[in-house]
Amino acid sequence: MGICHGKPIQHSQTQLENPTSPERDEPALNSQTGKSLNFPFYSPSPLPSGFKNSPANSSVSSTPLRFFKRPFPPPSPAKHIRALLARRHGSVKPNEASIPEGSEIELGLDKNFGYSKQFMAHYEMGEEVGRGHFGYTCSAKGKRGSLKGQDVAVKVIPKSKMTTAIAIEDVRREVKILRALTGHRNLVQFYDSYEDDDNVYAVMELCKGGELLDRILSRGGKYSEEDAKAVIVQILSVVAYCHLQGVVHRDLKPENFLFTTKDEHSPLKAIDFGLSDYVKPDERLNDIVGSAYYVAPEVLHRSYGTEADMWSIGVIAYILLCGSRPFWARTESGIFRAVLKADPSFDEAPWPSLSSNAIDFVKRLLNKDYRKRLTAAQALSHPWLANYHDVKIPLDMIIYKLVKAYICSSSLRKAALGALARTLTVPQLAYFREQFALLGPNKSGFISLQNFKTAATKNSTDAMKDSRVSDYAYTVSTLQYRKLDFEEFCAAAISVHQLEGMESWEQHAHSAYELFEKDGNRPIMIEELASELGLSPSVPVHVVLQDWIRHSDGKLSFLGFVRLLHGISSRSFQKA
Repeated sequence: MGICHGKPIQHSQTQLENPTSPERDEPALNSQTGKSLNFPFYSPSPLPSGFKNSPANSSVSSTPLRFFKRPFPPPSPAKHIRALLARRHGSVKPNEASIPEGSEIELGLDKNFGYSKQFMAHYEMGEEVGRGHFGYTCSAKGKRGSLKGQDVAVKVIPKSKMTTAIAIEDVRREVKILRALTGHRNLVQFYDSYEDDDNVYAVMELCKGGELLDRILSRGGKYSEEDAKAVIVQILSVVAYCHLQGVVHRDLKPENFLFTTKDEHSPLKAIDFGLSDYVKPDERLNDIVGSAYYVAPEVLHRSYGTEADMWSIGVIAYILLCGSRPFWARTESGIFRAVLKADPSFDEAPWPSLSSNAIDFVKRLLNKDYRKRLTAAQALSHPWLANYHDVKIPLDMIIYKLVKAYICSSSLRKAALGALARTLTVPQLAYFREQFALLGPNKSGFISLQNFKTAATKNSTDAMKDSRVSDYAYTVSTLQYRKLDFEEFCAAAISVHQLEGMESWEQHAHSAYELFEKDGNRPIMIEELASELGLSPSVPVHVVLQDWIRHSDGKLSFLGFVRLLHGISSRSFQKA
């Protein structure tokens, strides 16, 4: 659901390969029942192929070529997974990717949403302006009330197409998310919801400036760094806001961002939360949803969180800066293989002429290891955007997760993380200073764990309650621990995985180890080390831990120090 100003699209009926097993077709699984749906993962491309003379089954096994320098053809706007559509809308036709036409007989489905039934009394419908998988969008004009005389957009979702309980819940959840999050300047404003016997109506702000995709194409497929920053800052701002509330969008792409007006400096608005869902910092989702060119590797592996949105933003940033896609192939299965295995090219023009900060920014978003990817708040703090005007760094929920892990760590690991934090540079510390300030330190410069609950409550919307992120913040606040000053906060809130994703990681690690050698390293017995790590003194554990300790003096080796930073657990040894 959401506002789509594109033209209606006719879907082809081509069978697609399974993205996780590209050499053969395998049925997708219904994550709710575990049963085969006999659908490939993604719907066929709604756009005609740009490679008419190419073999239909061609694909890539390495970094794909880039054929579209100026102008580049638009990324497909509707490559959602067929299995998702089949599961959510009750389709039983193996090759049907569109929404069922409502001929199914639904038994026992309650399609009463409890919304107002006075839509026709309040709005006069205009022409259709867009059509998507889950309904269509029309312009409308308010006839009475606070929106009298105002142009609005109305998303119409026919109830006849809600043929499963999941489809009904999807509509209900999107309306709840839009209602809860509305108010952010870069999110389409939601006004109200209505229903009658036939449809659900979501009344929203009418954006007349067109899609971000259209702007990209009108520029010949490429933005300058400064112009790209203006777009990326707005995207990151709204995504950081959503992630703080525990909402992951799951379908970020240029088609899902609209400009309010045709003005060059018009605000950019995120739309279409039809695939969005709630997720807590310690939870993972498993539905394979999204659009082929923008889907993150971990989504294809069926285990992901808010980091998947950051990958999509990395793809958008790549396109803005160079005018081509980072992962491309002639078939969807080829795109998936590229996403999973290929590395984006930064060797071709214009990358060599762009700033090192711009390249680093994109690389840190397109890291295939989601743990090493920047969060939205961290991305806003990146040196590439540091001097951009009007950048506000929001509270970052990853801080809660990291601090919770720190407090539950051994004293030895806390000392190691403290040494690592002392290697952070001034630009890196800027993010931590922002987060520390948002937690509201007292006059003496300390924060208690109660500050975490207070800060979350201050930023809470109904979406945060529905996602239960507020409950997660409460569990952090209930832990017993002394107050944190800024120095220890940095040690607690540092992400070792994210530092590993930086080119300067080895320098950080070796410098931290030198500091640890001076202040924190001490002789330690294997039994004591196992106890520090909360491990049972079993024989396999002893064998592994021998590599952690230097035989010369019984102190932690560099290898042991790095592993300690990661917080090795008994589960890690089981995997080994």
